[in-house]
Amino acid sequence: MLRVKMVKLMLLLLIGSVLPQLVVAQQQVTLKDALTYALQNNTKVRNAKLDIEGGRYKVEEVRAQALPQLTGNAGLNYNPIIGQLVFNGQSVKLGDNWNSTAGVQLSQQLFNQQVFTGLQAARSSEEYYNLTSQLTEEQIIELVANNYYQVLVNRQQLNVIDTNIKNVKIVEKIVSNQFKNGLARKIDVDRITVNLTNLNTQREQTINAITQLENQLKFSMGMPVSTPINLPSTELTEVTTLPVFTDSIDLANRTEVKLLDNQDKLLSLQRKAYVAEYYPTLALTGNYTYSSQSGSFDFLKSNAAAIGYGASAVGLTLKVPIFNGFLTRSKIRQADVNIKKAQESRKESVNSLNLAYENAKIQLRNNLNTIKSQRKNADLAQEIYKSTQNNYNNGLASLTDLLDTENALTSAQNSYTQALLNYKIAEIQLIKSNGNIKSLVK
Repeated sequence: MLRVKMVKLMLLLLIGSVLPQLVVAQQQVTLKDALTYALQNNTKVRNAKLDIEGGRYKVEEVRAQALPQLTGNAGLNYNPIIGQLVFNGQSVKLGDNWNSTAGVQLSQQLFNQQVFTGLQAARSSEEYYNLTSQLTEEQIIELVANNYYQVLVNRQQLNVIDTNIKNVKIVEKIVSNQFKNGLARKIDVDRITVNLTNLNTQREQTINAITQLENQLKFSMGMPVSTPINLPSTELTEVTTLPVFTDSIDLANRTEVKLLDNQDKLLSLQRKAYVAEYYPTLALTGNYTYSSQSGSFDFLKSNAAAIGYGASAVGLTLKVPIFNGFLTRSKIRQADVNIKKAQESRKESVNSLNLAYENAKIQLRNNLNTIKSQRKNADLAQEIYKSTQNNYNNGLASLTDLLDTENALTSAQNSYTQALLNYKIAEIQLIKSNGNIKSLVK
């Protein structure tokens, strides 16, 4: 018995020492903290930055084609049977058994429009990767902010449920005492029990939903899902006024539009590269080769009876395309089609961005009106519930009236928090539409 008590005491001491550490280990994460962390750790953001690095190497790869190309070569041949040349009845061997060669070759593009156009495209590709990285960051900011507010709203709904459970437990105690004194029916006790059970079930479901939403938030941030975090409730602030709206937005500031401009440039350069296939190319070439021959394998030794000689050449290589079965023409026409398709897609994208901005303004107005009306509705439902509860305690209201007002209060409070979430999401869309989504991080 004494050993059991000692074990229990040790467990209590162990739990008491661990709990404070768990509380300290739980990180309090503001919205700005979450966004900053995501921009540094999200996998998509990291990959987008690696694409930028890869883009730089792509530029170097294309640039290499315009730089001098220098190659070396060496060869060693053994001729078991040596050919002979007969002249005036005499035969002469055409070489020795062992032949070796070594040399270098140089090539430098003097004019190659395809290479020069490729350099321009490579630089534009580097810009494309930079814009893609920026767009990825903006998308992650939007995703993390939405997930963040969803967690806060669900926690607010959990607070509503906890408050309702507390109120129902008070009523349960009153009804139970009335039932014991013969002033209430068994069905009244059962109805309260059912209502309380439903609330506890909702509470468990909401807790599970909060856990899932927090895990989704941490995943979108690039944070290990096992990391405990705490979001301050002050981040979900009361909304009273609308932001300043403009009649239109400056789309030139949107990363999506900059990306479309860059894609148009790349398509034009692609067409230019196809056209360059019609152009001639001119290259400077040069080579130097040293050859030696010997009757034995030791011809490389200084005292070997080997014959060696060098040779070099410098020249120009001109290539003029004449006819390739209309291959180049087909490529150019395909490029023209792609450019036209990009123009159509651009019109749709611009219209979509304007649509998102106009919808965000409408949603903000509607959600602000809903917030104000639901705030008043929730306050009114609270007053009605208190009044009905007081009347019930004095025998002036039925249990049905009390439960109905309690349900109405819950519905009004949840509608308010949902309207607040909808407003925050619409607000993020508006900020994004103005091209200022990164202001959430500052």
